[in-house]
Amino acid sequence: MDWLSDQGFAVERVAIVGTGLRTVEQVAGRVTTGRAALAGAGQGAFIGLLFAVLFGLFFSGPGFLGLLLYAVILGAVFGAVFGALGHAALGGRRDFASIAGMEAERYEIQSDQAGADEAQQLIEAIPAGRP
Repeated sequence: MDWLSDQGFAVERVAIVGTGLRTVEQVAGRVTTGRAALAGAGQGAFIGLLFAVLFGLFFSGPGFLGLLLYAVILGAVFGAVFGALGHAALGGRRDFASIAGMEAERYEIQSDQAGADEAQQLIEAIPAGRP
């Protein structure tokens, strides 16, 4: 596809089709109650920051910095508590983190009839040794 694009081919006429699809879940690490609490604290602090900025749009003044600090700290505390409780509620059934993705056994490039001949000519002209 990169070669076709570099040669000026109208890539919007092309579809990349994967066949033999499967879901692959890559394990990223173990999740403990402490890690769940830490992740929850980070998410809670971020949500607190968003709410503080939202309220800061309507209420400005010298108290905004205090509101910002209070919202971030309160959000982190609530996030940590809910993260730890949520992890503990699972009872060890899902104590690892993972990243899910899709993989295909093979890929095909499909084009409409008008562009198929041009694409075929360009693909045949790919220099040897080009990845």
